[in-house]
Amino acid sequence: MSRVTARRRVVRLDGADGPVRRRGGEEHMAAEEPLELRIGGRPFTVTMRTPGDDFDLVAGHLTAEGVLAAPDDLVRMKFCSADNGCSSTAYVDGEASLAFADGDPLNIVDVTLAPGVELPEERLRRSSYVTSACGVCGKTSIDAVHAAARWPVAHDDVKVSAETLFTLPDRMREAQKVFAKTGGLHAAALFSADGELVCLREDVGRHNAVDKVLGWALRAGRLPLREHVLAVSGRASFELVQKAVAGGIPVLAAVSAPSSLAVTLAAESGLTLIGFLRGRTANVYCGPERIID
Repeated sequence: MSRVTARRRVVRLDGADGPVRRRGGEEHMAAEEPLELRIGGRPFTVTMRTPGDDFDLVAGHLTAEGVLAAPDDLVRMKFCSADNGCSSTAYVDGEASLAFADGDPLNIVDVTLAPGVELPEERLRRSSYVTSACGVCGKTSIDAVHAAARWPVAHDDVKVSAETLFTLPDRMREAQKVFAKTGGLHAAALFSADGELVCLREDVGRHNAVDKVLGWALRAGRLPLREHVLAVSGRASFELVQKAVAGGIPVLAAVSAPSSLAVTLAAESGLTLIGFLRGRTANVYCGPERIID
């Protein structure tokens, strides 16, 4: 059984045509489970996520943290049990139903980094807890983002037409297979400058969805993502701007509002930030020169 969704019994209340009526039923819900990331067997962080594309999530998170830059930076990723027993079964992207013989879910991933890829010791000592709502809220300053940026986006001269921008939310929604079933997932979609969908990932956490896109790009050897547009289904937070900058993505478009700190970081990084992308309207908060009529 897939762990991406779960079925739960519900009581539906219906008062649309008069007195309230109750009726039973079942509903598909987006799954949410913890994923612990270990590096060399040592705990690094825990995030709440929707199972599936877990290796992309891990690789993307480490890319956004400035640890990884190329596929060769990763030697191995493997699922482990709580007592450090590790799965020898290869993980297949998109398949979320793998499990140990005893039935324990695969909610721990252990990463082996290539020689020379360093992880600051203070991060290993500070095992942070990340929720699906806020990610790494407040722990990354604007100065730290600039210092960690491997591929500055300010000089990316990509141009995107307004007409192309207007099509992105619908194209993203059409590709959201799990959202169509549950209505409960965020999406991050990577597009070419002419509007071709390159990669889409879903998750209960908007930051996880973006990490999954970054991880896919890293593992495919496609970083930096110059001349691309990242579209997200929710609001544009500081953290999402930080992740776009970390991936070398010059344009970030959100269907909802940006935060003030997100706008500040985008402006200082030279990233084009678009919010309220709905129908045939949008607000361009930074970098309007990349948007052409």
